[in-house]
Amino acid sequence: MLGTERKQQLRISRSLTAAYVFLACVGLQIYASRAGLLEAEHGWRVAMLCLANITLWYGLLRSGLNLRFRDPALTMPQVLAAMTIIVYAYSISDRIHGSIMMLLTLVQVFGIFTMSLRDARLAGLYSLTLMGIVMVYKSITDPVHYPYQVEVAHFVLLAAILPTISSLAAQLSAMRARLQSQKNELAQAVTRIQILATRDELTGLFNRRHMLEVLTQHQKRLIRSGHHRFCLALLDIDHFKRINDTHGHGVGDEVLREFAATLQRALRDTDVLARWGGEEFLLLINDTSPDLAIIGVDRARELLAASPLLAHMPDLKVTFSAGLTGYDDVEELSTCIERADRALYRAKSEGRDRTVIDDAPPPQVGVAGTERLTAAH
Repeated sequence: MLGTERKQQLRISRSLTAAYVFLACVGLQIYASRAGLLEAEHGWRVAMLCLANITLWYGLLRSGLNLRFRDPALTMPQVLAAMTIIVYAYSISDRIHGSIMMLLTLVQVFGIFTMSLRDARLAGLYSLTLMGIVMVYKSITDPVHYPYQVEVAHFVLLAAILPTISSLAAQLSAMRARLQSQKNELAQAVTRIQILATRDELTGLFNRRHMLEVLTQHQKRLIRSGHHRFCLALLDIDHFKRINDTHGHGVGDEVLREFAATLQRALRDTDVLARWGGEEFLLLINDTSPDLAIIGVDRARELLAASPLLAHMPDLKVTFSAGLTGYDDVEELSTCIERADRALYRAKSEGRDRTVIDDAPPPQVGVAGTERLTAAH
């Protein structure tokens, strides 16, 4: 009955809630007809009109046609239609027409929770103008049931109530705007906090803390499944201190940013690169062995050498050294990272601008590793 989409369900439920106003109007017309206070034909005419209105809006909302409009809730059209029907009911209700006015104000109250200030004022002006015209017309054509003294009192009452409701609409509209603004600011703040918590501010890569969380997730997946083995490579920009000392830290920051961007272009979507600290980067290479993982590292090296890293400093050549190793599912992550670090040290010792693979078997499993392995299986 309400559909499956949450926002549509809310819109339909609101429309059906407002339908109680029409049902009250129908009930009042039927009662008046049976009590002899209203012609039966008039009562049934209003009842059919109310039921047709309920069906129309439910059909539009349930079918999804409402989504084509600027306001998918169709609040303003529903409110104007309801007011028109209620004013019509007022014009044919004879001796009970005074009770219909309550329904008019109820519709206006319903609208203020979703309408903008402008729409609420327009709706109030529309109902007051339309009701005023009907009151004048009925006091002339049917002074027995609509004496002008009573109609003047009714109009003055409406003229006092409807602007008051519009004023409440203004306050609610301002409150909604403030709440929405605060909600947006809070969402932006949460997003910034999440970025700061997981990303390196300079390069935009994962930071060390978040990279450890990523590695832990990959470790658990490997222990649990026995598949998806991965390799770790620790990369270090060669002679980075010399770049900082010679060209300044501003250029050093540019080098770090462009180095990270170049490496990411050379990697697969499944690989993860993080800034490990200073000029060091940690690369997680998924579903591969060290002999194959080195292909990706060499591809990054070739891309780095193919063109100047900084367009405004074509003579600045940037290279890197790397230590590469495979992870074994029975070792601590720290052990694997230390092995990659030792391989990186060897790469620097052997002349830099190269990759050294350390595929030595891990040391004997410690207590923590044994417990983790047992729990995973």
